[in-house]
Amino acid sequence: MEILRDVLVFLHFIGLAALFGGLFVQIKSDPRVVNSAMFHGILTQLVTGLLLVGILEGMDAEVDNAKVGVKLLVAVVIAVLVFVNRKKTLPNGLFFGLMGLTALNIAVAVFW
Repeated sequence: MEILRDVLVFLHFIGLAALFGGLFVQIKSDPRVVNSAMFHGILTQLVTGLLLVGILEGMDAEVDNAKVGVKLLVAVVIAVLVFVNRKKTLPNGLFFGLMGLTALNIAVAVFW
């Protein structure tokens, strides 16, 4: 189970890198759009995050449900915004909102 948990954490970080990297490469772009890295990154984050919680529960590890709930809520908001705006140009507010929400999710993971 430890190896599975470690693999899921690794994949979760890959999803984070894809999402944040997909956003960062477009800072100077015009127009800004939802790229494949952002789309697949947030999906990877959601799936691996849920699997991680399930694995931790199965290992009888202590899980902070409030933290998981906040992270899940923020990730779902990001996923909905990314999915709905896949075929559209991202306005500045939405683009920087996605960056802020992604940074918020990282901050919750690190500082909570």
